[in-house]
Amino acid sequence: MHLFEKYDKIFLVIKMMNPFEGLSNLQIDRLLKKLESHTYNFNKNDEIFSKLKNTNIICILIEGHAKIIKTNDLGEEILIEELFENDVFGTNFYNIDSSDCQIIALEFCKVLLIDYNKLINIKNINYPYYNIFMFNLFQIINDKFRDNNNRIQILTKKNIRDKLLAFFDNEYKKNHSQVIYLPSNFKNLADYLSINRSAMFRELRSLKDENFIKINGKKITLLYINSVINNYYT
Repeated sequence: MHLFEKYDKIFLVIKMMNPFEGLSNLQIDRLLKKLESHTYNFNKNDEIFSKLKNTNIICILIEGHAKIIKTNDLGEEILIEELFENDVFGTNFYNIDSSDCQIIALEFCKVLLIDYNKLINIKNINYPYYNIFMFNLFQIINDKFRDNNNRIQILTKKNIRDKLLAFFDNEYKKNHSQVIYLPSNFKNLADYLSINRSAMFRELRSLKDENFIKINGKKITLLYINSVINNYYT
């Protein structure tokens, strides 16, 4: 793990990220220095910031794929969220200071860390690049809360089929497409929906046999989306 890498090494990655949209390399450089930001590298299966759980921080996943999990009283892992490039996370979003919650790198990850107290320093508003960054950051946070609320609505469904159809409906409305690409795999989909994996596969096969969906790898095509919505969500 390397601390405080040179900024120019991450410009090409950062420039494409939503938090830094609209900023030049020079503005990003000034912003990162102003916020005294640091970057950390984590290898696959590393726990991210295990020693920083009690710190008031904001993190941006610059590169990689990770997950936030919590262990219940039965020792079972509960998926809180999958994290992908551009995702924002930290102690301000989840109760990750508890001993039963972990952030695990699923592959090599590069994480940008920002001290929350430096982020909200009122003096920063004098810098236009800071205001652009904060606008982008709040947009991402707003999207995160919206997605979490949508997940809660999905989890309130009583059976596996309704959870799957609610998930399909949500993805259709979000992306305006009848084609859904799972970001990782079906195991994580089962964890996301809090359902048994084997039972989920049986229901997916039923939906496929009934011509509701077509599955090709991690690609799911909704064949009769209007029928699905009308039958289950009206």
